[in-house]
Amino acid sequence: MQKLNFPTYQFRFKNSENKVSIFDEIRKKFVILQPEEWVRQHCLKYLIYEKRFPKSLINVEKELIINSLRKRYDIIVYNSDGSINLIVECKSPCIEINQNVFDQIARYNSKLRANYLMITNGINHYYCQMDYENERYQFLKDIPAYIK
Repeated sequence: MQKLNFPTYQFRFKNSENKVSIFDEIRKKFVILQPEEWVRQHCLKYLIYEKRFPKSLINVEKELIINSLRKRYDIIVYNSDGSINLIVECKSPCIEINQNVFDQIARYNSKLRANYLMITNGINHYYCQMDYENERYQFLKDIPAYIK
């Protein structure tokens, strides 16, 4: 798999029926290793080991219904009170981060109302903080680390 713009992490792999799987420590299972999954697993490690978010506050690939359409978000990080701190949208490294990707996470956030958004294709990362009162967002250099 391609080298990504994240710190180097250790992963568990399994090969079965000529398909490589990677262990997801949040879902506690092996999942087929696709380019987007490679990015998602790096992002999870980044959130856990660099930003210190507890695993118990992280949720991966759950269904979300928006305008009666079934969608799946990549990663959500909750606050300890159950509100949503962060939504992460992961794309394959070959996918350009463009307006369509920002529109996708904005649609998810119209329902979820997170404090922060992160978009990554493993090479480029974009972070923003939401300001609902003024109906704006501000791009950041990084997302803040977890604070108890």
